[in-house]
Amino acid sequence: MSSISTLFTRLLFASSLVVATATAHAISFADLSNQDASTGLKAALDKGSAAAVSKLGVDGGFLNNDKVKIQLPSILEKARPILQMTGKGQQLDELVVSMNRAAESAVPMAKPLLVNAVKSMSLTDAKNILTGGETSVTDFFREKTSTPLSAKFLPLVKGVTDKAGLSSKYNSIMGQAQKFGAVSQQEATVEGYVTQKAMDALFLMIAEEEKAIRQDPLGAGSKAISKVFSLLK
Repeated sequence: MSSISTLFTRLLFASSLVVATATAHAISFADLSNQDASTGLKAALDKGSAAAVSKLGVDGGFLNNDKVKIQLPSILEKARPILQMTGKGQQLDELVVSMNRAAESAVPMAKPLLVNAVKSMSLTDAKNILTGGETSVTDFFREKTSTPLSAKFLPLVKGVTDKAGLSSKYNSIMGQAQKFGAVSQQEATVEGYVTQKAMDALFLMIAEEEKAIRQDPLGAGSKAISKVFSLLK
């Protein structure tokens, strides 16, 4: 056989292997999408959301975690030196503690909403998660639960911050600042500010859990999760 014929034969064989591999992958992915994706995805969503809630919704879950600790809005933080000079420094410190305690109290309320979101996951949702990239699980929860989470968190957060006796002073200062466009509407009330920060922290922690599952599907401890996310690596 000539060298040209030999080269052609090798190229043809190599091409056949590539096509065969791609076809096998496509078939297995299609089969997975039809048979196992829902189970695997729901297991991953349950695991990630439960882990996030358990880490945040405890004493110190916010206050002792620098990644999510709720700090004063920037306008108050910038004014801290002046407020400390007028004897308000301790009140600011108490407000920070109060805000974080409120968030820790609110987060457990997210669990049933997250569970319901998983139960109601549609075929379209599943496909979006499978093909949506590294944050698709987190994006799913954010889309499905942001509005009801805000509605549930807000009154509880308000109750906790009101008990601290500092929310009225915060709201008065920030309300005045908002009139001059110095703060956003979200920051104008302590309950609105803490509610948004609590939700942001929850989705951040879910994202971290999602990242961990994607990086080490076998470590998730679930065959269903491993089967889905190992294929997506």
